[in-house]
Amino acid sequence: MIYFFKRDFLTAQNIVLAVAILLAFYFLAGAINATSKTWSLQTKLNALLAQEDLTKIEVEKLKLEQQYYQTDEYQELMARKKLGKMAAGETMVILEPNSKAASEKYLNDNDSQKQERSNFAQWLDLIF
Repeated sequence: MIYFFKRDFLTAQNIVLAVAILLAFYFLAGAINATSKTWSLQTKLNALLAQEDLTKIEVEKLKLEQQYYQTDEYQELMARKKLGKMAAGETMVILEPNSKAASEKYLNDNDSQKQERSNFAQWLDLIF
């Protein structure tokens, strides 16, 4: 039986064919591995490029803010807001906040007007 196996299957052609098939699988596995590695590196590169773009945008925004903070307009606004300064000829008027009753009355007046008219009545007013 071993003799028949050696004679029928262990020929030079079959051995060369088996080696060729093994080499083909080896190269195929290497190609798949290289493609997988390339794809993962490309996704990392794309993520880093997107992060770089966002960082550049943030830097530009901060530069513009810095330029704005150095303008006279901004400095005047901050002096008015934080220090209570005013320009020549201006009069500062300080208003007290609305009382809770006044705020609630205004809210209730708007709600009552909405509730008085039904949806159908509003449609009739719109059409006719």
